[in-house]
Amino acid sequence: MVSEPIIQVRNITNQFGTHVVHKDLDLDVFRGEILGVVGGSGSGKSVLLRTIVGLHTPRAGTVKLFDQNILQARGAARTALERRFGVLFQRGALFSSLTVLENIAMPLIEHAGLSRPQANTIAHLKIALAGLPSRAGALYPASLSGGMIKRAALARALALDPDILFLDEPTAGLDPIGAGAFDELIVTLRDALGLTVFLVTHDLDTLYTICDRVAVLSNKCVMVADQLPVVEKHPDPWVQDYFNGPRGRAAHAAARHSPSTTVEPC
Repeated sequence: MVSEPIIQVRNITNQFGTHVVHKDLDLDVFRGEILGVVGGSGSGKSVLLRTIVGLHTPRAGTVKLFDQNILQARGAARTALERRFGVLFQRGALFSSLTVLENIAMPLIEHAGLSRPQANTIAHLKIALAGLPSRAGALYPASLSGGMIKRAALARALALDPDILFLDEPTAGLDPIGAGAFDELIVTLRDALGLTVFLVTHDLDTLYTICDRVAVLSNKCVMVADQLPVVEKHPDPWVQDYFNGPRGRAAHAAARHSPSTTVEPC
């Protein structure tokens, strides 16, 4: 893997009132990798994601995407940056009053300036790319299963052909088979489309089967960001409990014997 940072986070401080979530946090994400971000409750995983994509303004620090500071970008420059990444939010965040097809077509109409027929044509392709049946396009979110909501939200995140994909707990609430299939889809899309993936998760199976590196948030910063064999050896008690406890050992063993999704070291 080419060691080229596509995301550079430097000295980020996030604070809500008197509560400091991040303090002087640094993180690099490299082009073409799948980075898993983990941490205990309240460690600010989703806050970090929202900061990187520009939905939350930190108290201090810089965030560069493609060597451009997204926190300072304005107008057309900001829009051009935002078109280069897609976000899958927790629970999908689909518009309930729109069909799946309309949800996916919306960014194509609003941001790419396509006509509705053109946007619908591309939306159908994204539906297929996300592994949904074509009939799903006519359904409303309330009619979808949990797994279909995730895939519909993924199709919308892919609508503008992004370079970076941000996923916030993408397998949460899915059964093991559905979660495994979603993990495989992410690897397939990364390889086929050349994506860089920033993945917030607590799913140990996901971490062991598809992530090139894992970043652990603790004590308001990134405590360690490396390949799992290195992360597992970190002496921090939370890391040891998380990765070397019964569930961590089971996920590690399952990934080691999986023929299809185990990621080779960088």
